[in-house]
Amino acid sequence: MALADRPLVPEEWVTRIDRVLAALPSCRQEPAWTGVRWRVGNATVAHVFGGEDQRFRITFRGEPDEVAAFEHLGDPYFKVGWGGNVIGLLLDEATDWEELTELLTDSYCVQAPASLAAQVARPTPGTGPDR
Repeated sequence: MALADRPLVPEEWVTRIDRVLAALPSCRQEPAWTGVRWRVGNATVAHVFGGEDQRFRITFRGEPDEVAAFEHLGDPYFKVGWGGNVIGLLLDEATDWEELTELLTDSYCVQAPASLAAQVARPTPGTGPDR
């Protein structure tokens, strides 16, 4: 299928994700082969995109034990077929944006150089961008 068969991620969702990631040191948004990604240096922190099945997904990084735990949780989490530390999450109207804020912050800390990750205060429950 052509990229045209993939829906564009709602701008509101891209904005919400960007509010979290753009606040982190040297993290930048850029177009991806489909959708939008955020990087620190050459390392991808998160990638949000519409799938050929018309569903929206975001992928991000986690510690190895987190990856295994999320894989076993099932929907809305899924196993990504590449990369040993990649977690996938289906996005929809029921997405827990507070939890996603924590996951994205953790992903940044996994991908960023230690000197940048050390500058990040990890979110605490109830303090996401919409709280």
